[in-house]
Amino acid sequence: MISMMSEGEREPIVSLDRVSVSFPVYQGGSRSLKKRVLFHGSAGKIGRDANHKIIIEALREVSLSLSAGDRLALIGANGAGKTTLLRTIAGIYEPIEGSVVTHGRISPMFDISLGIDADLSGYENIRLRALLLGLSPGAIEEHLPDIVKFTELGDYLDMPVRTYSTGMILRLAFAVATCFKPEILLMDEWILAGDAHFMGKAEARVQNFIERASVMVLASHDLKLCSRWCTMGVWLDQGRVRELGPIGNVIKQYTESVAEGQ
Repeated sequence: MISMMSEGEREPIVSLDRVSVSFPVYQGGSRSLKKRVLFHGSAGKIGRDANHKIIIEALREVSLSLSAGDRLALIGANGAGKTTLLRTIAGIYEPIEGSVVTHGRISPMFDISLGIDADLSGYENIRLRALLLGLSPGAIEEHLPDIVKFTELGDYLDMPVRTYSTGMILRLAFAVATCFKPEILLMDEWILAGDAHFMGKAEARVQNFIERASVMVLASHDLKLCSRWCTMGVWLDQGRVRELGPIGNVIKQYTESVAEGQ
């Protein structure tokens, strides 16, 4: 297993040992469907299981270990397996082979609108979302003033969320998701999409959020962002690890490969 730490120095917080994840393609016997899957791309390669059914091999024998202080960037083309790896660490996807072991509360930031109920008010959604993130009622009330201030939603927080714009919902969900100290932070870069004024605040808040995390894993196409926020990198290609190591080295190997068309 490739590790982010020196042997004997730190206990791993996230550990993956030869993890493989596959998804079945139902009604996949026709050539036309297979062509469509190939055309649109997939997180991995197309294969067949023991029953000769078409499957997408999303991750193949991925091994890595992360300890306190590690900041890992997942790099690769569309369909390389970055989001699949994030969701596997989060426990959303179950490996068909290998093991995933985590120690600490996982804070997933790739579906921050999870738990938002359109018929409830902003305040009610703050409390509901925070409960889903594992905060106690007392901790929620402690963080409430900060969340309210950050959203800048004012009286709208008393109104049903179905009256909100998409940007307002993002503000609400983002404020709740970043109000506490994370342990294992899993991020997709798309959360930093929005209006310029809000994103200026959001990026500063995310930076502070990352600094407080024990471990952070970021899936991103933005190599400058990866260099700024991460110390280590994994280059994924069709679900396999092509390169793992210091972020500068991984980005160099990846960009050279892209330039050469490999």
